[in-house]
Amino acid sequence: MKIVVLSGAGMSAESGIATFRGAGGLWEGHRVEDVATPEAWQKNPELVLQFYNERREKIRHAQPNKGHTYLAEMEKEHEVFIITQNIDDLHERAGSTQVLHLHGEIMKSRSEKYTEPLYDQPGHISTGDLCERGTQLRPHIVWFGEPVPMMEPAIAIVSTADLLLITGTSLVVYPAASLWHYAPAGCPVYLVDPNPPAGLPAHVRIIRETAVNGIQLFRKMISHGT
Repeated sequence: MKIVVLSGAGMSAESGIATFRGAGGLWEGHRVEDVATPEAWQKNPELVLQFYNERREKIRHAQPNKGHTYLAEMEKEHEVFIITQNIDDLHERAGSTQVLHLHGEIMKSRSEKYTEPLYDQPGHISTGDLCERGTQLRPHIVWFGEPVPMMEPAIAIVSTADLLLITGTSLVVYPAASLWHYAPAGCPVYLVDPNPPAGLPAHVRIIRETAVNGIQLFRKMISHGT
């Protein structure tokens, strides 16, 4: 069975990684417009680099939670594809082998001018750090206002799912929030969310739990064929 998982910030929150929109609409004390847009990069690249350097450091010390582990373990019995909005590498560190990052990867960098090549980036990026083509390095992150190049591959994966699991995402960030609509007709859809949005279609099966508990319940349900 081909299980496709759509994961979002709530997935990593239980590993201590701050969700994208915190109190007052801020992301760890910063307006998103000041650190996660092309305009922010043009205005103050030092601030943007500092922000992502701090995020990278926190993620480097974070550990995958049981939800990440449960998904990785499902590969023993099923074909599992994970499409994540998260920029961390916790799915991979837990052992998942097929992970597509919609919004980029904080542990990688690239030129501010060119989309390739990508570089492994375990440490900080500073102003003056250049790619092999002589331009400034930036985080390999999809900022607001930039295209999402991995959407087409993600749509192709969802469109061939036998079962779709959505966890840790509020289904409000587009275009990622539209992905589940590409599931084949008749494909069971499970949503793990303690506070699911209103107005979902009747065929969406809601598991009112946090990501870790919900994924554990999901595993039990599919193992019993429910």
